[in-house]
Amino acid sequence: MPISRSTAVTWSLSAVAAGALLVGCSGSVSVGDSASKLSKDKLSATVAEKLAETTGRPEPDVTCPEDLAGKAGATTRCTLTAGDGSTLGVTATVTSVDGGRIDFDIEADDTASPAAN
Repeated sequence: MPISRSTAVTWSLSAVAAGALLVGCSGSVSVGDSASKLSKDKLSATVAEKLAETTGRPEPDVTCPEDLAGKAGATTRCTLTAGDGSTLGVTATVTSVDGGRIDFDIEADDTASPAAN
């Protein structure tokens, strides 16, 4: 029995989430000498790269709507979007800051949201 396209995409997004949660995905970015935040574009690219490394899948399309403050405990929500428009929420949380280096954890939601009609 063939799997429908939306089911396959949801499964794919769920696999990304499960892989990220099981392996414990994290990132570290150098933002310069005195920058106190990670730009939303650099964060989006880093989250996509780390999720791809963790799951062994191609880099997903990740969009982060705001910069990530360079302060331990700061968080922001990003969105992973599949080709059919279904989405998966991803949270980036700063774990430590050392000068111009920001370390953060990445946690994907357990379930994807279907594409809007």
